[in-house]
Amino acid sequence: MVRIPADERRRQLVAAAFRVMAADGIGAATTRAIAAEAGMPLSSFHYCFRSKNELLGELTDQMVAREVNAASTVLLLGEGLQATIRAALRAYWKLVEEAPGEHQVLYELTQVALRTPGLEDLAQRQYARYQAGCREMIERIGDACEVDWRLPVEVLARMLVTLVDGLTLNWLVDRDSEQALAVLDASAEHFASLARPRRSSRRRVPAAAGRA
Repeated sequence: MVRIPADERRRQLVAAAFRVMAADGIGAATTRAIAAEAGMPLSSFHYCFRSKNELLGELTDQMVAREVNAASTVLLLGEGLQATIRAALRAYWKLVEEAPGEHQVLYELTQVALRTPGLEDLAQRQYARYQAGCREMIERIGDACEVDWRLPVEVLARMLVTLVDGLTLNWLVDRDSEQALAVLDASAEHFASLARPRRSSRRRVPAAAGRA
């Protein structure tokens, strides 16, 4: 029998938990159901994770990282600020439309975490990571497009989290992709208006030759 490394088992169990929750909701995601979905004995689950809460934490971290990375790695150098912001927002949105069930799971996890003693930090960690990821993306776009922001980056990051979080939930309800993309494009225009060209450092002009 081929021995599967512990890291690979953890990855498979997290993926299995996603599938169970996307299909049947968080309530159905027992440790036994997750292990069965992964094709492993229950003992493998307890070998890899101390508890289901630990698995939920890793699952949340992986999903948030995937969302943030999709948006933050899109830098259209030479295409202009608004086009770059638009591309980043649409890169995130592509993930939403490709895997709506996974995003619904994230919303469910947030509510469960807020209502479950001992899990509150899971929701806090989830949104702290959203905030940090959006802040990093905004800073990278500012550097790539050589602009400074008219508002503090922390404020812009919270605005961006609020935008994509609310829009994603709205779309999960009505599935109106045309309107969602229109909101993203309008938001890209708005965020671009909150920037100004970065001032280049002033160079000292040497004195003219022969000048006293």
